[in-house]
Amino acid sequence: MQLTNYYWYFKSAIPHRICDDIVRYGKSIQDQMAVTGGLGNKKLNKNQVKDLKKKRDSNIVWMNDRWIYKEIQPYIHQANQNAGWNFQWDFSESCQFTKYEKGQFYDWHCDGWDKPYIREDTNAPDHGKIRKLSVTVTLSDPKDYKGGELEFDFRNLDPDKKRNVKKCKEILPKGSLVVFPGFVWHRVCPVKSGSRHSLVIWNLGWPFK
Repeated sequence: MQLTNYYWYFKSAIPHRICDDIVRYGKSIQDQMAVTGGLGNKKLNKNQVKDLKKKRDSNIVWMNDRWIYKEIQPYIHQANQNAGWNFQWDFSESCQFTKYEKGQFYDWHCDGWDKPYIREDTNAPDHGKIRKLSVTVTLSDPKDYKGGELEFDFRNLDPDKKRNVKKCKEILPKGSLVVFPGFVWHRVCPVKSGSRHSLVIWNLGWPFK
């Protein structure tokens, strides 16, 4: 799929008080080690944890609160239209509140694949659907941490294409957010100092035709 826009951002769109509310709420819940696709809720042995942390090292909390979706979903719809993607989507997965401390990161990956979710309950809202649009919200003040930049690889790691990496500096201000197609490769660079808090939501629809 050829894209004119690989991402669409809104600078300082979410009020600071909302960002602070999300952070306080996230910190009030017991976090868990973040995993990568396919591992799910499986209990990992020491070697598996070691391998995982070479790819992803952060802590997360899941949220399903309507007030959070209500604040962020309008920007997803607007970005989808403004960027010219016009992807059909109708369901948002649980919000992922993520905490990155010094040395933590998430290496190159993409959020969506061609293979849809298959559930035993065929009436499940995500059954048969794929991740089409991702959104990342910056909850921390840039003064609170160093490093931890969100980067995109617009060649999608195709070895036959020239490296084309872009730091998404537009979302450094607190309350900023970026929306991008789920198949665009990206990473969070290691945090050098302080703590970086963010919120991620994946938005699903029927597979592309």
